[in-house]
Amino acid sequence: MVLFLFLVVALLVVVGAVTLAVISGGESGALPDAAPERFTDPLPLDRPLRRADVDAVRFPMTLRGYHMDEVDDVLGRLGAELAERDARIAELEAALAGAQATAVAGRTLFEGYEPRGPEEKKGDDQ
Repeated sequence: MVLFLFLVVALLVVVGAVTLAVISGGESGALPDAAPERFTDPLPLDRPLRRADVDAVRFPMTLRGYHMDEVDDVLGRLGAELAERDARIAELEAALAGAQATAVAGRTLFEGYEPRGPEEKKGDDQ
């Protein structure tokens, strides 16, 4: 019975101390409200994205995972930049193929072609 009373008194002392600490707030006062996590877009706007930029993206957690609209925005931007990059690569590859064809053909490209003079053009029209 004495042991039981001792445990009850000890429990009351601990509960009282914790209650007093919470109510008084200690030296720092009351705890400030935690700011909700918001997504801050770390992706640069002034240059094309790099692998390190994508690796740096972190989404704040919510009760059921991530904010879908924030993830959709980032994925939309990544998709647009990748499409732009693919189009630019295709354009440059086409220009390179044309330049290579011209370089390979070189002077033989116009062999056998002789421009006609003004007299020859008039005779062809009739």
